[in-house]
Amino acid sequence: MGNATTAAAGQSDLLKIEQTGAVLTVGLNRPAKRNALNDGIILAIQDCFTNLPEGTGAVVIHGVGDHFSSGLDLSELTEHDATEGLRHSQMWHRVFDRIQYSRVPVIAALKGAVIGGGLELACAAHIRVAEPSAYFALPEGQRGIFVGGGGSVRLPRLIGVARMIDMMLTGRVYSATEGSAYGFSQYLTEAGGALPKALELAERVAANAPLTNFAVLQALPMIAEANPQTGLLMESLMATVAQSDKEAKRRIRAFLDHKTAKVKPT
Repeated sequence: MGNATTAAAGQSDLLKIEQTGAVLTVGLNRPAKRNALNDGIILAIQDCFTNLPEGTGAVVIHGVGDHFSSGLDLSELTEHDATEGLRHSQMWHRVFDRIQYSRVPVIAALKGAVIGGGLELACAAHIRVAEPSAYFALPEGQRGIFVGGGGSVRLPRLIGVARMIDMMLTGRVYSATEGSAYGFSQYLTEAGGALPKALELAERVAANAPLTNFAVLQALPMIAEANPQTGLLMESLMATVAQSDKEAKRRIRAFLDHKTAKVKPT
């Protein structure tokens, strides 16, 4: 990555963290384990998102090596009793909430295994970009366990409850092409293209007005879940706050003065 510097905040051997301009890249760094998620890497993610460097406008999460993440490191479950299992799941919930409710947009670049807890992690991001090697699965049913990282809440909102039920009961694996069609990812690239595309998108969204990004990340999901009248009122309030911001006024004036390009099909 050109002109990349290692970010001081949240640095861990389990994460490869670099800052390039306004974009922070966070690489899951257990390639020998297909980036399986143990407590150490989950807590490193928590530390990273708690201490995002000043000036960060977007984050890209990716996997070092050939895979995004093969999911939960099952060796960590062998000694858990019921109480420890509950606390472990809730710890994952807290950390993935830090991603979903981050102050900046988060984009996941997906390749290879995106399964189990790795898929739950990807679901916490706001935009997902996959390349042809990516494949999606929830093998928990065959392991005798259940999703515990928020997947039962987030994934059905992307692909529907019936599709998730099928995945968990039968072990069905979806290809990158199927995943793009069914809502696992919003973008499908050529081989090796997920991370470059994610970085391109991150630079674009980091250039947005910060208050607009905040509204999209924090208000839009709540509006979508609210009853229609509550949602419309929240929308009006958010629109009023956003358009009264000095940055919004500057951007509107630039558009009216023909200093910014009109929207055209690409």
